[in-house]
Amino acid sequence: QVQLVESGGGPVQTGGSLRLSCAASGRSLRTLSMAWFRQGPGKEREFVGGVRWNTGSINYANGVRGRFTISRDNAKNTMYLQMNDLKPEDTAVYYCVADYRGQAMGSPDSWHYWGQGTQVTVSS
Repeated sequence: QVQLVESGGGPVQTGGSLRLSCAASGRSLRTLSMAWFRQGPGKEREFVGGVRWNTGSINYANGVRGRFTISRDNAKNTMYLQMNDLKPEDTAVYYCVADYRGQAMGSPDSWHYWGQGTQVTVSS
């Protein structure tokens, strides 16, 4: 069993930055693929970016590539999402997920564990 707890969300102005954290317990990040999803108001849940445990390769959604960066601190068993140059369309609840079991990393159904989410609100 893996527990995921996100933190770091909040209000921010357009062009600002935030860093989200996802603290994992129950299993080492070294053996877990992990990712971030988000769900904006009235929108479906969408893939933001993810990292594979075995290769360390990181993939990003087109809309955040170059602005968002995923990193991990294995010693703290924590994953981060650094978000820069934020835009109003980035407003969403951001979820940390772990344990990739499907074919498509970008599909929510491929992930076994979910955090409770943290709200990010970008004002113009």
